[in-house]
Amino acid sequence: MAVKIAPLFVLFAAILWGTTGTAQTFAPATAHPIAIGAARLAVGGLFLLLVTLLLGRLNLKSWPIGLTLLAAFCMACYQPLFFSAVHQTGVAVGTVIAIGSAPILSGFLETIFFKRRPSYIWLGATSLSILGCALLFLTGDAVAIKPMGILLAIGAGLSFAGYTLLSGQIVQGRNPLETAAVIFGIGGVILMPFLFLFDMQWILQPSGIAVSLHLGIVATAAAYFLFSKGLQQVPASSAVSLSLAEPFTAAVLGVALVGEELNLLSWLGIGMLLGGIGLIAFAPKKK
Repeated sequence: MAVKIAPLFVLFAAILWGTTGTAQTFAPATAHPIAIGAARLAVGGLFLLLVTLLLGRLNLKSWPIGLTLLAAFCMACYQPLFFSAVHQTGVAVGTVIAIGSAPILSGFLETIFFKRRPSYIWLGATSLSILGCALLFLTGDAVAIKPMGILLAIGAGLSFAGYTLLSGQIVQGRNPLETAAVIFGIGGVILMPFLFLFDMQWILQPSGIAVSLHLGIVATAAAYFLFSKGLQQVPASSAVSLSLAEPFTAAVLGVALVGEELNLLSWLGIGMLLGGIGLIAFAPKKK
C-alpha cells in the first residue's frame, strides 16, 4: 500500500460515516436513536463475521484478547454516549464536541502511551478542521449548552479516540477485515441488551430494514474495514483528524437530499474542514 493511499482509506470511511445522519432521517418515526445505534452495530458486526468466515480469514491464534476487548468496549460505548449527548444538548453541540474532541484526545493518548508527539502540521490542520466543524454546526439557530450533554459528548470522543488507538495496534500484521469483524462482533454482543430495552418493531418495516442494512453494512462494516486498513499505516491521531470528513459529508447530503440550507459561515466552515483534512492527508510523512 502506497503511503499516500492509506489516508484515502480513512477518508472514504469517514465519507461513509457521514451518510449515517441522512439515513436515520428515513427511519420510522418510532425508532429510538439509541436503538438505531444498537441495531447498526449488531448488523455490522454480524455481517463482518459472516464475510470473514466465508472467506476463511478468521484466525484467532495469538490474538491480543485484552486489547480487543478494550477496543470493542470503546466502540460499544460510543453509540449510546453519542446519541445520548445529542439528545441532551442538541445535534449541533453534541456533534461538534464529540467529533471535535476526538482528535485532541487521540493526540493526547498517543503522546502519553506511545511517546509519539504529533507534528506541527497535525496541530495546525486539526485546529483548522475543528474550527471549521464548529462554524459548520454552530451557526444559525440558538444552541443549548447542558453540562451533562457536554460530558457525554466528550465521553463519545474519548471512546472513538480509544478505539482508534487500540485498533491501530491490533491491525498491525493482521487482515483489516478480520480485525474489524472480531472487534465489532464483540461490540455488537455488548450492545445487545439495548435491543430489548426499546420497541424494535420499526425494524420490520420496509424503511426500517433499508436503514438498518445501510447503517450496518455500508456505514459500519464497509466503513470500519476501510478505517482498519488505513490504520495499518496512518497514526491514530491523524486517522481521527481525517475522520472529520464525516461532518462535511453529512452537511453536503443534508443540503442535497434533505433540503437543508447552509449560511455563508457554514460554507466557510466546510472550506476550513477541507483545508485541514487536505493538509493531514497529503502532508509529507514525519520522519
